[in-house]
Amino acid sequence: MKKITTVLFDLDGTLIRMDQDEFIRLYFVSILGKLGSLGYDTSVMRTALEGAVVATLRNDGSISNEERFWETFDSLSGGLAQRVGGEIDSYYNEEFNSVIEATCSSYPRAGEVLDRVKAKGLHPILATNPLFPMVATHARIRLGKMSADDFEYITAYENSSYCKPNPLYFTELLTKLGISPDECVMIGNDTRDDFSAHALGIPVFVLTECLINT
Repeated sequence: MKKITTVLFDLDGTLIRMDQDEFIRLYFVSILGKLGSLGYDTSVMRTALEGAVVATLRNDGSISNEERFWETFDSLSGGLAQRVGGEIDSYYNEEFNSVIEATCSSYPRAGEVLDRVKAKGLHPILATNPLFPMVATHARIRLGKMSADDFEYITAYENSSYCKPNPLYFTELLTKLGISPDECVMIGNDTRDDFSAHALGIPVFVLTECLINT
């Protein structure tokens, strides 16, 4: 067994507190409210958004998660992806912050943990499920009183082609990092998504304060 060099951290429920059910509920209320205010049919938008998320979760690696999301959204919305894309970009820079502020909070010691990881010469990686664009991930990092610079690599839908709990998410990530499974440990709060790393032989430490155990 090689020496551990890298710590993979989940974000939501791990480095920040999150009420996931309330986050999902409020997220859809918020984003559909914005799109509805701009004149889009909210039932069509909900169908397109939900379908695009499901397709992204099931992505097969042939294209990026970003491409899969918008390809599916375009199909389900009747070709509106290009028009809506700019509005959703704006949403993540503006209204999304109120959603995370209402459903997430910081862990006072998260920054300390990252500092100690780096002080030990280990490499901190943010292995959050890449369903969101990088801008949305950065917003959640800031809410947790951390910086994107605290991590050497961050997964987002732009740079990933799989999602948890598909073990190929971890295969792709480790290939990009140039490390083997026995050089890292995964820390998360989801017994399905995060524990899928164990399929590669990655040790998994499950936090229980915001435990998701489906």
